[in-house]
Order: sequence, then C-alpha cells, then structure tokens
Amino acid sequence: MAMGMMGFWVTHPKNPELHKVDRDFVFLLNSYDIEPGSSTPKVNTMLDFNLWTWNSRVFPGIDSLVCRQGDRVRIRFGNLSMTNHPIHIHGHEFEVTGTDGGWVPPSARWPEVTTDVAVGQMRAIEFDATDVGDWAFHCHKGHHTMNAMGHGVPTMIGVDQRKIAEKIIRIIPDYMAMGEKGMADMGAMEMPLPDNTLPMMSGNGPFGPIEMGGMFTTVKIRKDQKPGDYKDPGWYKHPKGGVAYELK
Repeated sequence: MAMGMMGFWVTHPKNPELHKVDRDFVFLLNSYDIEPGSSTPKVNTMLDFNLWTWNSRVFPGIDSLVCRQGDRVRIRFGNLSMTNHPIHIHGHEFEVTGTDGGWVPPSARWPEVTTDVAVGQMRAIEFDATDVGDWAFHCHKGHHTMNAMGHGVPTMIGVDQRKIAEKIIRIIPDYMAMGEKGMADMGAMEMPLPDNTLPMMSGNGPFGPIEMGGMFTTVKIRKDQKPGDYKDPGWYKHPKGGVAYELK
C-alpha cells in the first residue's frame, strides 16, 4: 500500500483469499488553514489549522461506512496532515492489521478502540461488524471534530449577554450571542457565515443536532444490508425500549 498526495494506491494480493475481508474502506486525513472569506489556503501554516477533513470533506459531508452485520471490515487511513490523529470507534473493538511496513502478524495484534496515526503514517484496522446500529467513528481530538474554530475567543459560560446583545443588534441586526451555555448550544444555531467557510458544527441526527463538523462519521451496521451494498440505509431504527428517556 502506498499513499500519494491525490489519493490512495492499493495493490491487492494476487491470491484473493489472502487478507480477505467483506468490506474495505479507504480515506486520507488532511487539514487546511483557510481564513473565512478567502479562497486560498495558507500553505505555509504548519501548526494552527482551522479545517479538519477526511478526503477533503467534513461531517456531515463525509459518507457513512455502511456494513452488513457479520461482515469482516477493514478501514485503511493515511495521514497527510501536520499533526497526529487518534482514530476512535464506538461499539466495537478492532485490531491494527497493517502499517506502512506491511501486514501485522496475528500473534502481534491486540484489541483496541483507538489507534494513533502520526504524520505521514497509514494504518489498516479490522473488526467484525457484530452489533447493528449507528456507531460514531472519528478523530479523538475534540477540536478535530469541529471546524472554523474561533481561536482567542473568551469563555462566556454563565455570562448574561442580553443587555449587550440588544445594543449590538442595533448596529448588526444578524448578531447572535454565543457561548453562554458552553459550546453545545452552537450546534443548534444557523448563523449567517462569511463566504467560503464552514460552520463549526452542522450535523444532525435522529435526535437533533450532532455537535460535530469535522473528522467524524458513522459506521452503519444493518442485519438486512445486502452483501456488497454500500447505500446509506438511513438512521438506525431503535427497538422499543432501546432509547434512553428522562424519568419523571
């Protein structure tokens, strides 16, 4: 397996039974420093990026990884960014089965839910899709699952902004006060944005806003997904009694 700047090159073994899996996914991790309103990335930036992407796309624009229950699943990912990324899955345990150096012997593998991918590295992980549902799959660095981060913004938790907001709205009618309840309330806001930028969190799920907008997607496992069918089945329909609720 080799990585290029424009995508993956995967050389499959001559013997199709060697390292055989039912699903084989591939993506690259990259990052950009793009000022809101600008059309040109700052290509000399080495540390302070504001857009974190998989295959140059951000959640919710990243496709789900759709699997059939019981499939053996391989996910390969390479890191083209300038920082490491701990890639994490929910609901399942995987093994790192491949690195830049080749395939990892079965005797050297161990169960994991997170594997760190350094700059320029690639990893191949494998797991059995045993449990149906929609399982989060993402970089475990919190700011990499969000975008257009406002660096240097003061903490406004618990600050009553009503009076100052009234004054600012007289000058800027579209102004919206943010951060009084932390970052979670930003996920539900739909604010006007400068051209050529992205909201910090814009994904929606079956229960409302998903507070993610960067290196994040879902592994969707279904019992009735046909072999080789990668079409998105929609959100998982939880069985009766399978969803938490507020006890009153």
